[in-house]
Amino acid sequence: MFTTLSALAATSLTGGPSAAGPYSTAPCALTRTDAHHSEGLDTWNTAYPRPTRALDAVMVFLSFPDWTPMASPAELAADHFPATSRFFRQASYGRFTLRAHPIKRWIRMPKPSTAYAIRRDWSAAGRAAYLHDALAAADPHVDFSRYDLVYFVADPDAPGVDSDATKVVNLETPLHADGSDIPRVVTVFEKHPPDRLVLAHETGHVFDLPDLYHRPADGKGDWDTYVGDWDLMGSQFGLAPDLFAWHKWKLGWLDDRQVVCVRGPGPTRLTLEPLAAGPGVPVARASGPPAFGLGDGVKLAVVRTGPDSALAFEARGPVGNDRAACRTGVLVYRVSSGARSGRGPVEVLDAHPHTEACWENSVYPPLADAPVGPGESFSVPGNGVRVDVEGRTASGEWTVKITPGVNL
Repeated sequence: MFTTLSALAATSLTGGPSAAGPYSTAPCALTRTDAHHSEGLDTWNTAYPRPTRALDAVMVFLSFPDWTPMASPAELAADHFPATSRFFRQASYGRFTLRAHPIKRWIRMPKPSTAYAIRRDWSAAGRAAYLHDALAAADPHVDFSRYDLVYFVADPDAPGVDSDATKVVNLETPLHADGSDIPRVVTVFEKHPPDRLVLAHETGHVFDLPDLYHRPADGKGDWDTYVGDWDLMGSQFGLAPDLFAWHKWKLGWLDDRQVVCVRGPGPTRLTLEPLAAGPGVPVARASGPPAFGLGDGVKLAVVRTGPDSALAFEARGPVGNDRAACRTGVLVYRVSSGARSGRGPVEVLDAHPHTEACWENSVYPPLADAPVGPGESFSVPGNGVRVDVEGRTASGEWTVKITPGVNL
C-alpha cells in the first residue's frame, strides 16, 4: 500500500534533477540551478505539478483517540476553500483552477496526538510515523490515484497539535497508494479559524515556489525583511500578497510576450499593465471610471545583472489580490536563481528607504512604501540601473523609462 519512509525530509527535493524542455526562451530568463525551489525559469522542474490546468486536491481530516473534535470536516474545509482556489484563479488570470475534494468524515489515527511530537522543526522519525499512520488510516476511504495534491488536515484542537508545524513535506522516497506515487504531502495543523491564506502559501511550495521570508537564526526578530507585504510566499498576512510577476512567469501564467527584457546601453520606454489586471478586474485609471479591458499587455520588465541574477519591475496597486495594498507604483526587486528557499532568492528594493507606511497593519512597514510612485525616479544601489515612472495612461497602464547601468 505504501513504501517505507526511511528517507524523508521536509526540504529534500532540489531543483536540479528533473527538467522539461525549454520553458522560457526570453534572453532575461535565468537558468534554473540546483538550489531548492530555484527561481530560474528557463526549464520547468517536472518533479512538481505545473499549475496551468485544473488540479484536484483531496482534503483528509485526521482525528485522534485522545480528543473529540470540536469542529466538523465541513467547517475546516470552509476555512480554506473557496478562498484558496479564488486566490489562485485571480493570480493566474483564470489559467489555473484548484479543485478541492474534502472527505466528509473524520478518519481516526491509531495513536494519541501527543505521540507524534508535532512541532515546526519536526524530527524525521516523528513526521515519518505520522505520515505512515495517516496514509494507512485514510487509504481504505480515499482513492489517492484520483488526486494531484494531498492535504492531511489534523484536528486543530487536539492537545498534541502545533499550528506552527503546517508545511509541505517533500519525500525522497514517495509514498505509494492506489497504484500512484505521492511525492509530497501538505500537513495542515492550523487552528480554527486559520491564518489568512496559509494554505495558498503552502500550496505555492507544491508548485516549486520558495519561501521568501528571512528566518532569524534564533527564531526571534523580523521575518519579513526580504519582501515585506509584496508576495504570498513571503507572508500570508501581507497587504499585497499577489505573487510576483516573476513567479507568474515561472508558473506559466505570463507569456514571454508579456515580459520586456531591457538591454542597454540607452534607456527603454515601455508601458506596464497593473500586475493584477485581467479579465473582469477593474483597474483605476488616471481619470474617469475604472477600466476593464486590460490583461494581455506587458506585466514585467527585466534587466539581467549577472549569470544568475536579474532586476524585475512590475506595477502594483490596490487591485485584485492586492486590494489592501498600502502604496501604488512600480515595484523593483532583485531575483537570484542560485539562492535557495528561505535564503533571499527575491529581495524588494526600497525606493523610499527613509520612510515607512501602514505601520498599523503592514507586516514590515519599511517596505510598505517601496514602490516608485508617479513622477519619481529610483537608481538601484550598486549597479546604476535607473527607473523613471513618468505617469499613467488614460487606460491605467504605467509609463516607465528604464536605463541599464553602464556595465550591464
